[in-house]
Amino acid sequence: MPEWTERAELLFKKEGLEKLKNANVLIVGVGGVGSFAAEFIARAGVGKMTIVDGDVVDITNINRQLPALHSTVGQPKIDIVGDRLMDINPELQLTKIREFLEPERAFEIVTKDFDFVMDCIDSVTPKLNLIKACKRKKVKIISSMGAGGKSDPSKVKVADISKTENCYLAKFIKKRLRAEKIDKGVKVVFSSEIQDPTSLRKTDGKNFKKSFYGTNSYMPGLFGLHAAGYVIRGILKK
Repeated sequence: MPEWTERAELLFKKEGLEKLKNANVLIVGVGGVGSFAAEFIARAGVGKMTIVDGDVVDITNINRQLPALHSTVGQPKIDIVGDRLMDINPELQLTKIREFLEPERAFEIVTKDFDFVMDCIDSVTPKLNLIKACKRKKVKIISSMGAGGKSDPSKVKVADISKTENCYLAKFIKKRLRAEKIDKGVKVVFSSEIQDPTSLRKTDGKNFKKSFYGTNSYMPGLFGLHAAGYVIRGILKK
């Protein structure tokens, strides 16, 4: 095993590191939640990863996204995150797909080659189709619900989507999934804290996003941490 995995080997043992090295994870969205999730997955020693994102760094991303710096404004997030992941683990088999996930594309990208899919999208329609694709193809997924408008770290947890509360995004996703005969069996990261309604702002609807909440520096990263922890532990239990 590489020298940089020494501390992980003490905890996971050689067989655990082998499981991680042989695992294949798809991460869709490498913004506030996804960039941190990808970082934790790479540092755990996962050997194969595909990341999907079509966005570039905006100056408003700096308060909460790993790839966002004044020096990277205007650059593709997927390239900045991808270079960082390869610098963490030069042996990582990394595939980068630079695109916004159009609804129908989810069914093409998701395959049974993936041990886990991590949904870090903040737009409803692509998120729904990614979940539906995973359910139909029987690929494990963990989906990030709304981190915006929230600030209490103690309220963040992983649960079945049927158990979520005080999350407008989860409420809407649940309603849409029920129309597809899916009412449970989807793991999500969510916060049970009531969202601050005064932090909501409407958008022009570009890229399937009609509104967003104000977000602090740590909540998206915390969502990414919980998602990565769920995936890493799941791989180790296989």
